[in-house]
Amino acid sequence: MIETVREKFSCRDCEKVSQAPAPFHAVARGWAGPSLLAMIMFEKFGQHQPLNRQAERYALEGVPIALSTMADAVGSVCTALDPLLRLVEAHVMAAERLHADDTTVPSWQGKDRHGAMLDLRTDDRLLGEPGRRRRCSYYRATEKESNPQAHLARYVVSCRRTPMTGITSSIWLGESRPCREAACWAHARRPFFAMADLEENARRKAAGKKEIALSPIAIEVVRRIDALFEIERSINGKSARSVWPSGTLSRR
Repeated sequence: MIETVREKFSCRDCEKVSQAPAPFHAVARGWAGPSLLAMIMFEKFGQHQPLNRQAERYALEGVPIALSTMADAVGSVCTALDPLLRLVEAHVMAAERLHADDTTVPSWQGKDRHGAMLDLRTDDRLLGEPGRRRRCSYYRATEKESNPQAHLARYVVSCRRTPMTGITSSIWLGESRPCREAACWAHARRPFFAMADLEENARRKAAGKKEIALSPIAIEVVRRIDALFEIERSINGKSARSVWPSGTLSRR
């Protein structure tokens, strides 16, 4: 138990009372210090340790903390960090391009045991433009709890998405300035690579397994994609103006 004594002093000339400020608390009227709160939050979100397991471990160490008290602490920390989240969100949304990835994650809340994590990130260094990687994530306990459209409503430039159920074409239909969709190239080419995997067929044949059916059309598509990859490797990390001179950039 830490007891803090703050004496009050009065001035005989101005008759004002002064007192030393109260010690800093991570949350208003908080019972836990910043180190304990940071440990609880990191164990929960960084190490995926539920609060009930943390409470059991603390009790074994002689520090019993009620589960509801820890849950209140998590909510208080989230509220205290909300301004920081808004700054990170504004920093990410200020990017010219975004990559949106909506991935299912395990969840034990309700009958639907699958939640979802919407991940928004950007990295313009591959385009030869200055700047650092930006990223923010939004979690929802069930896939149907909310639509990613709510998070992307204020984003108005270009967004690349993966074909998950949570991100539908509706998010690109804004009222004033909608996003311009850039479909995911990795997901688009994946089926063609699967139907033109000559090396996999060779491994299956060597192992005495049934060979997969190869598609001549898919093989031709992969050949053309390889040509695009060769161009991409030669311009990767360069800006658009270094690839196309200023006189030809506007015409293109």
